[in-house]
Amino acid sequence: MRDSNRAWHLAKRPDGEPDPDCFELRESDVPEPNAGELLVRVKYLSVDPYMRGRMRDAESYAEPWEVDDVLRGGIVGEVVESESGQFEAGDLVTGNGTWAEYSILDADDVAPVDPEIADPEAYLGVLGMPGRTAYFGLLEVGEPQPGDTVVVSGAAGAVGSVVGQIAKLNGCRVVGFAGSDEKTTWLTDELGFDAAINYKTTDDYRAELDDVVPEGVDVYFDNVGGPITDAVFTKLNLDARVAVCGQIAHYNDEDVPMGPRKLPLLIAPRARVQGLLVSDYATRFEDGTEQLGKWVAAGELQHRETVVEGLENAPDAFLGLFSGDNIGKQVVRISE
Repeated sequence: MRDSNRAWHLAKRPDGEPDPDCFELRESDVPEPNAGELLVRVKYLSVDPYMRGRMRDAESYAEPWEVDDVLRGGIVGEVVESESGQFEAGDLVTGNGTWAEYSILDADDVAPVDPEIADPEAYLGVLGMPGRTAYFGLLEVGEPQPGDTVVVSGAAGAVGSVVGQIAKLNGCRVVGFAGSDEKTTWLTDELGFDAAINYKTTDDYRAELDDVVPEGVDVYFDNVGGPITDAVFTKLNLDARVAVCGQIAHYNDEDVPMGPRKLPLLIAPRARVQGLLVSDYATRFEDGTEQLGKWVAAGELQHRETVVEGLENAPDAFLGLFSGDNIGKQVVRISE
């Protein structure tokens, strides 16, 4: 074990899109666990779009980080020292830790990692918060029925790629928006999407939707917002359900642009639009993860992680989310 611990701190709040100057890597002593806590050597760190909201000095569903705070996120790591009877040194666990080489976790708030089910990094994606978001968000909010047409924005990301596959498992026709030909090919050829639209090379989203969803949209799982969502709203069927999970198109906007008002488009189809937070389903996380694990083990649910090497590159990995660098889940490998 090292004698010191490197960790990333919030150096300043961003003005618009974050840049590397917002982050500062500092060195300090390795922390010591108190009763009921674990000292964990971090192997993998999750970076996620919602973290952009934590960089603002504003109320949100995720508590804002203060300037100089150590940044926090999901981790997978090895227990180095345990002050709890629930885990012992050498155990692999996942929980909410810090952007650091070593992190203190409350033993009551972590879960074991089973490499027999999937590689450890998958516990930050398909078997972690993004997978549970997809599972509960689609099934509880989207309420897909066999034969429904489901459209997913941000479909090649950690959440969207799982949403589309669960929709297919439920007998739906699935169309995804993604930002490159490589991503759209992955969606159709490997994940089983029925069609995929490269939004970066498509000039007219509505015309493209006319071609791929000629009978309209029953469920829209929105991770992006912006012009894609504007276009999908014009295709909503009677009793359509819209699950609003994220709005990454606007996360770096200081003033969110007001486009054409779309609420009138909900009237005729009597469509339902509902925001979702995965934390609302916390009491059922174990059930959701168990089902996701069964699908993964059976080969019915594919997953992919984009792995950035080294703690020093964690800010770049985070910033890459906003330029679409990742396919599937973006993670940072801290140690072997």
